[in-house]
Amino acid sequence: MTQRIALITGGSRGLGRSMALHLARAGTDIVITYHANDAAAREVVAQVEELGRRAAALQLDVADSRAFAPFAGTLRALLAGWGRERFDILVNNAGTSLHAPLAEVTEAQFDAIVAVHFKAPVFLTQALAPLLADGGRILNVSSGLARVSLPGSGVYGAAKGAVEVLTRYQARELAERRITVNVLAPGAVETDFSGGMVRDNPDVNRMVASFTALGRAGLPDDIGAAAAALLAQDNGWITGQRIEASGGMML
Repeated sequence: MTQRIALITGGSRGLGRSMALHLARAGTDIVITYHANDAAAREVVAQVEELGRRAAALQLDVADSRAFAPFAGTLRALLAGWGRERFDILVNNAGTSLHAPLAEVTEAQFDAIVAVHFKAPVFLTQALAPLLADGGRILNVSSGLARVSLPGSGVYGAAKGAVEVLTRYQARELAERRITVNVLAPGAVETDFSGGMVRDNPDVNRMVASFTALGRAGLPDDIGAAAAALLAQDNGWITGQRIEASGGMML
């Protein structure tokens, strides 16, 4: 059986890092992208290699769609160095946050969120699809905020809602190549996202726990484990689906 290779955008920290490590423990080789923190990316590469898997980190700003074609060439060269022409798993995970009421959102903020959270999954997937193996997997990352409404998260939540619709269309259009496409929607998780708001602010953490059925905020490993389960080699009969991993947030 050919060794599986996963590419995870935004894999140097938070949820992407956890996904990389869980997939590596399951026997998958890992390529992560990072925006600016080279040291954090190298640390993830070292952790994956300690698990006995190959790993590499490639710089990519997902907000710049002009970078996608050159990035595909860089990835092609990396794969060739590993003796491969194709990779098997694409996780569109990289993201940024925005907290602003709709009455105050600027056009520049709107454009930035859409570029990262919606435009990138469209056009990066398009650029990398020729390198993705037939029978491969795509996992897009959404948010519980596409289902529930919290003031100040309207543009972010709407962009994630667009990703959820996109996922169904990608699943339909890539089905002829037996590529499955699903979307994972985390709830509130204790990471450095949004300045570490859920992780570092006790009041926010308690609030999240109060409206979550399982009584706590999420942890990165909750999401990493969910992603690895969805992407498991023998779990290939799920496609076009939204799976929320939130501990029962606002049921």
